[in-house]
Amino acid sequence: MNTANDKKWKVINSEYLFREPWLTVRRDHVELPNGNQIPQYYVLEYPNWVNTIAITKDQKFIFVRQYRHGLQCTSMELCAGVTEKEDDSPMISAQRELLEETGYGNGNWVKFMETSANPGTHTNMTFCYLATDVEKVSGQNLEPTEDISVHLLSLEEVKELLLNDKIVQSMHAAPLWKYLAINHLI
Repeated sequence: MNTANDKKWKVINSEYLFREPWLTVRRDHVELPNGNQIPQYYVLEYPNWVNTIAITKDQKFIFVRQYRHGLQCTSMELCAGVTEKEDDSPMISAQRELLEETGYGNGNWVKFMETSANPGTHTNMTFCYLATDVEKVSGQNLEPTEDISVHLLSLEEVKELLLNDKIVQSMHAAPLWKYLAINHLI
């Protein structure tokens, strides 16, 4: 994506304001290519994220339902999580998350898309995978902070959720819309 004509900003100074496992905030003093400066530009550093459109052999989409405190709502989502340092690749992270949160695994996996929640302030990417022909191989193995229920949805139910704005996590809605578009399902 970088080209010789990129208008990259020069970082004059950088300072960490807050460093915790789930939130790191950095304040940069930057200079734009035209010479203008922004003395306080805030950046959020996150690990890379993963999510998976998982479809069973009988064409059911695997969703999880969980409470999200930021919006104070319970929502339907794709199985998702963070890439862990011990995982060899984002795909391994996605496979681990699917197994832990839903008990589903195996199947055929391909990288489906890469996207950013907000390239203006976030340092991470979201790696989206498509896993077909997955099957139930175990029970859930949830962390103590997780309370997740698993739901198997038909294609029509997924479309209804999308069309009625019931999938509020944009990093999940985007790959689902792409899946529907490239498969001529909308």
